[in-house]
Amino acid sequence: MFKFKFEESKYRKLISIIVVVVVLGASFFAGVLYGYDNRPGAEKVAGIAGQEAPPNFSSVDFNLFWDVWSRLEQKYVDSSKLDREKLMYGAIKGLVAAVGDPHTEFMPPVEAKQFQEDIKGSFDGIGAEIGLRKGLLTVIAPLHDNPAEKAGIKAADKILKIDDKSTEGLSLEEAVRLIRGPHATKVRLLIYRDGFDKPKEFSVTRDVIHVKIVETEKKGDGIFVIKLHQFTENAGIEFRKAVQEFYTSGSKKLVLDLRNDPGGYLTVSVDIASWFVPAGDVIARERYSNGTEDAYRSNGYGLLEKVPTVVLINEGSASASEILSGALRDLRHIKLIGTKSYGKGSVQEVEDLAKKSSLKVTIAKWLTPNGTEIDGIGLEPDIKVELPATLTEDNMDKDFFMDKALEVLRNTATATK
Repeated sequence: MFKFKFEESKYRKLISIIVVVVVLGASFFAGVLYGYDNRPGAEKVAGIAGQEAPPNFSSVDFNLFWDVWSRLEQKYVDSSKLDREKLMYGAIKGLVAAVGDPHTEFMPPVEAKQFQEDIKGSFDGIGAEIGLRKGLLTVIAPLHDNPAEKAGIKAADKILKIDDKSTEGLSLEEAVRLIRGPHATKVRLLIYRDGFDKPKEFSVTRDVIHVKIVETEKKGDGIFVIKLHQFTENAGIEFRKAVQEFYTSGSKKLVLDLRNDPGGYLTVSVDIASWFVPAGDVIARERYSNGTEDAYRSNGYGLLEKVPTVVLINEGSASASEILSGALRDLRHIKLIGTKSYGKGSVQEVEDLAKKSSLKVTIAKWLTPNGTEIDGIGLEPDIKVELPATLTEDNMDKDFFMDKALEVLRNTATATK
């Protein structure tokens, strides 16, 4: 009897210990799970619990984001139709847009593909570089001999509507997507231009866009013109051919026409400037948020160093066009002729992300060799060209900019090559 009681007591004690261990273990794991589910939002955004969150993340409550997402999943009337990938892309777009920089943007796969096509110089659309200026969708430059230019679209035009959709609040990538479309289809653009009494609608027929990089022309009095349309990845090679053509033509002076050139690669701008500037001279400077700078120097090709030159610019000259123009003025005292340039002097870096998406982020600002900042300011010409208030049959076909450039060069002494 005693023995049985002893074993029963021992058994009960063992059961109690096991129960306590199980309860404590369950409490521990429940606590771990609760702690994981309720860990700071920054940890969720950072990706892995236990990793150090980015600086200053502790001041932001990311739980609100997950709370909103959760409530959408639970309460939205058509929750079964929610596309979680679209929700993710939309959240990232909103995050990037909140930076407030029109040149910093998240590009989902379709937009990322469009961007790559653009910089390679062949795509479908109307053939116009567009951007956001003071919140307004604005034509930076119509590309030469493409549908937008043929339809009468000009640099600095404000696009108020695309077909029947207002552009107010529209992101740049959304606007591009609406303007583009199948070959031979039409898009209607409601345009406001300085000098218009009221907005005017333009109908543009879409086409396959091939960007002509360089055009050349021999003028009288030993003057040669190189027209550069865009700083694409092949522009340096095409410019080299134009330099060879300049020399074989027997010309002595040069007009570099950068009107309506929306820019492109910085490295190409440096490469082209190297024909005009001695080796080692700083062509452009990049200034980062921490105040440090990178300098881009001339390769010193040298063949145009002593050639009398003028540069034509207008409100459609942007980005790499402004870098080249500013460098030639600072280093060679070459005159800029025309109207004030666009003022796009920031540096974007494209990061390839998952699912073939991309992030284009502004990482620095460009400065001319003398330290002149371009972004949001532009370059004032040394010789401003005033267009007549009204165009007549006598002056409608005149190129007032080119006429002024030729006049200046005719009065410039020829240097020895």
